[in-house]
Amino acid sequence: MSVASEPLPLNELVEDTYAEGFRSLYGEVLITARDRKWLDHATSAATGHASSTILCDCEAGVAEIVSPESTPDGRIGAVVQFHVPRFRKDRREHLEKVMLARISQNVLTCPTARCFNRIDSDDYFKLGRKVAFFGDRHQFREERYEQKGWVIPILGGEFFLSRRFGMSDGVMGGNLWFFGPNEDVAIEAAERAAEASDLVPGCITTFPGGIAASGSKAGSSYDFTIASTYAEFCPTLKDKLGQKSRVPDGVHCIMELILNGESLDCLKEGTRAAIHAAAKVPGLIRISAGNYGGRLGKSFIHLHELLD
Repeated sequence: MSVASEPLPLNELVEDTYAEGFRSLYGEVLITARDRKWLDHATSAATGHASSTILCDCEAGVAEIVSPESTPDGRIGAVVQFHVPRFRKDRREHLEKVMLARISQNVLTCPTARCFNRIDSDDYFKLGRKVAFFGDRHQFREERYEQKGWVIPILGGEFFLSRRFGMSDGVMGGNLWFFGPNEDVAIEAAERAAEASDLVPGCITTFPGGIAASGSKAGSSYDFTIASTYAEFCPTLKDKLGQKSRVPDGVHCIMELILNGESLDCLKEGTRAAIHAAAKVPGLIRISAGNYGGRLGKSFIHLHELLD
């Protein structure tokens, strides 16, 4: 391996900039199942088509895998978050619709699955009762696993879920960009970053494998589109855009990691872990982040503050 391909010092590799997140309203549930196979099926279905609120109804992901010793029913579980932007005027009503649809259509339907609330808040959704209408008057309320909930008779036996589901303020849109000389380096850095941030409780990644190959900017030249490709950072447009291009020389691929979480501090820890993991990839040219000068949100994550 040549000296040129050795990882750069952090203060040189990481650009002195910040990621710009924005506030969200989110719900959090614990899904349990008989084994990891069916847990993964449940979480995969419940978080499907939820990469970006540009065209998805929410942004959803797995925040943590929970051992059987730490779940109410003594089975393996996963903490799942559902985020909607707080700037939506109908954020509360919309989040309820999101959770109702995803729990009823993707958790209730999954063999051996159960669903427990994870947020106790003064304001809450009576989702248990609404999902339980599927029971066609055969449903009933009962306390199980030291939880008040609804029991729905189903072909597979019985489905149990909590009566009430709370909500809380979170943060969406934390991000990192990985500039590589080629696809292999950029993807390896992003993969390591996603794996590291996934180990931070309270953080979720929502894109495929936690990585977005099509980082976007707000707005478009088409008035019917709210977001579009970030042309200034597209390597193949470097010659076409000329001085308007912001792609450094030698960069031919940029991958993005996007984080949501329960708090700004949580996203900072996820970003810190991601930076330190990705920085070890030989040949990586730069780690940066996307922001809009505070026009999108006020949840700033300054990268150089996370280098220690």
